Amino acid sequence: MINRFFLVAPIALAVSAAFVGAAAGPAAAATNDYCATAPAQLRTLNATAPAAVQGKVSYNINAGVQLCEAGADFEAKKNFSKASKLLGTDLAALGTAPAGAQAAAQ
Repeated sequence: MINRFFLVAPIALAVSAAFVGAAAGPAAAATNDYCATAPAQLRTLNATAPAAVQGKVSYNINAGVQLCEAGADFEAKKNFSKASKLLGTDLAALGTAPAGAQAAAQ
């Protein structure tokens, strides 16, 4: 009985790990690359924003781009988030596809 446990338990663990790995794969692949997509999308939204907001939004976008170039993606995301809130939207609502790909998909 104990010999059967030592034989079956590793196999069961391997199979369950494979299922967990397969389920986590798409979620890990769906990470957002804000440095590549957010600046263009935010600039497009900023073009139609009120003049009082445009300067603040431009500052946050430019600061985010500089942070991306320096490799500080997390800090850049914070600036892009500030810019999107000033524009009355949420950074997650912008999506992750480049602006041209979004237009082509519609």
